[in-house]
Amino acid sequence: MNKPRLATLWLDGCSGCHMSLLDTDERLLDLAARVDLVYSPLVDCKLYPEAVDIACIEGAVSTAEDECRLRSVRERTKCLIALGDCAVTGNVPAMRNTWGTDTVLRSVYLEREALAARIPTEDLPLLSDKALPLHTFVKVDFFLPGCPPSADTIFSALTALIEGRSADLRLNTGFGT
Repeated sequence: MNKPRLATLWLDGCSGCHMSLLDTDERLLDLAARVDLVYSPLVDCKLYPEAVDIACIEGAVSTAEDECRLRSVRERTKCLIALGDCAVTGNVPAMRNTWGTDTVLRSVYLEREALAARIPTEDLPLLSDKALPLHTFVKVDFFLPGCPPSADTIFSALTALIEGRSADLRLNTGFGT
């Protein structure tokens, strides 16, 4: 029997959801025995593979590159989980939406005392006008809110999906129907 293929990734966020995943401690060994981790910041894999069963994505969509990456992941993934409040609602990255990207960049990089007052542009993607949650761009199968979701929540959700008990997830997240 083939193991489910699991991927994790982050877009515009702090990586706190991945830290929470690591906080599952010894249960990671159980999870590792039950899945093939095919893509993650935790492994050395440069290209997102085809035929992924479950993908957990943390972070908001804040650049055209984020959107392109998200759409590519959705096309190659059976079950996509919005992991954490940034992926579910936009959360901290979306705080700039009220004032606009240009205003926030000027405020942070030009209007404060700095060593070299300039907005960085080299080797950085251009920010979109707004930071938005994943479901704005693609179909999301499950939402796991929290900043970050607890290790127990993440482990329970992944275990349920691996065992084919996906219907219970919506009841546990507050986003049910």
